[in-house]
Order: sequence, then C-alpha cells, then structure tokens
Amino acid sequence: MKRTHLPLNALRVFDAAARHLSFTRAADELAVTPAAVGQQIRALEDLLGVVLFRRTSKGLELTEEAGAGLAALRTGFLHFEDAVQAMQAGQSSHVYTIAAPREFIAAWLAPRLAAFRAENQQVRYVLVDGETTDFTEANLDLAVRWTDGPDDLEGVPLGKAEWVTVGEGDWIGWPGDPVPGGEAAAEGKDGGDENKPPITVADAGQAVAAALAGLGRARVPALLTAGFDEAQAASVAATDAPCRRGYWLVAPLPQWRQKKVKALVAALTAGA
Repeated sequence: MKRTHLPLNALRVFDAAARHLSFTRAADELAVTPAAVGQQIRALEDLLGVVLFRRTSKGLELTEEAGAGLAALRTGFLHFEDAVQAMQAGQSSHVYTIAAPREFIAAWLAPRLAAFRAENQQVRYVLVDGETTDFTEANLDLAVRWTDGPDDLEGVPLGKAEWVTVGEGDWIGWPGDPVPGGEAAAEGKDGGDENKPPITVADAGQAVAAALAGLGRARVPALLTAGFDEAQAASVAATDAPCRRGYWLVAPLPQWRQKKVKALVAALTAGA
C-alpha cells in the first residue's frame, strides 16, 4: 500500500505554533526565524487547502479545521518518538545518562544510584553536571533540576521543598538565595547592595562547604544535608520555611514512558 507523503517538518512547525499560539515563540523552540515558521505554515495551508490560524485583536488563534486534526497529530508525534526510543532501547536499555547539579549528585543522588546499581549490576551511568542541559543534545534519560515545577516536561518532586540553615555567623549568599533570610531572597530578587551578605559563593554546594568550614551560615535546600554525618548534622538548623523551588526529577514524555526510566524513577522516589 502506497503511503501518502507527509510534510513532517511543516507539521512539526504547526504543532509548535499551535502550542504557543505564537510564531515567535515557536521559532525560539525550533531554533529558526519567525519568518521561517510563517513560511512553513503558509506552505502547509496551501498543501491542505485550509486556513490554520487567524490573527485577532487578542492574538493568534486556531481555526476549527486546525483544531480538528491537532490531537491526532500530537498522538502521531508521540508514536514517532516511541518508535525511535524502541529502536534505541536494545543498545542502551542498561545505560542511564542523567544531568543534575553537581552538589546534588554528591549530597543526595550518588548514594541512591549506587543502591540501584547494587541490585542491577548491568546498569551503567553517565552523569552530566548541569541544570539546563538540553535533553536532545546530551541524549539524556533524566535530569534533576532545582525549579518550581516540571514546566513542559514530565516530573516528580524529590523530597520536600524546604530550607535549612547550615553553620553559624555571617550569612553566606549564593544565586539561589542572594539575600539570606530576606523577603527578596524568598522571591529570588536582589535586595540591593546594602542587604547583600558579606560572603557570596557560586552555588549551593559551595555555600554548604563554606558553612561547614566555619565561614558563616548558609540557607540551602534541605536535601543537600541528607548525607551529613553526625558531626555535620549538628550544624544544621531547620528554618520551618518552605522553599518556592525544589529538586524535581524530569524527562520528556517519551523517556518517561520507557521501562528502564520508570524503574529508576521508582527507586529514586521510594519513600519520598
């Protein structure tokens, strides 16, 4: 049976434009120009013989014809992605590529990965340092990100999003908490030079290390103290303050559906 030629690239552009209801944001997602998005949409409209978008005073909106095929189109793309994952699974079913903040790997993630591998000796890990690493470019299976939610990915929170204070003395600031204890810090804003702490470091891991070394006290996500020994734990004080952000385990839907990913997610979230 001869299959109908599908303009897959144009359909991909249409899907992005329909999700964002913006050619500009679709262009950002696809790393092309808005003009290129418009050209692809016009070519698709000419091919299909229908109008897909209308411009209104409120912005871009889908036509009825466009909406009628959108759900089936997105299901089709998911099937394409599942097919690619299935073709790759035979060679990589025991290999996990995971991106996470360096301090989180050391403090929380590494011991749990070790426990999972102890029960699954064939497993191998590739660990990538970074919260914003691109899933496609790095061929990631999972990522841990310090954020307020999974955004457009599938995800689950790891533990509770809470602050704790480590150490004593002057405050130690870091980009996630630039003005410790202040309202500006809670919102992730800079409270001004007069409110800046006397010590500032590059990330939460350095803040913990500086506090443990006696340089001062730092407010950090509670999960970063999960692996503290008895002496280190004595320097930790609960703040009873919820943190707007937390550590989330995230992945695009096709990865999230994979059997191997489900197994590791279940292990990492057990008892959470």
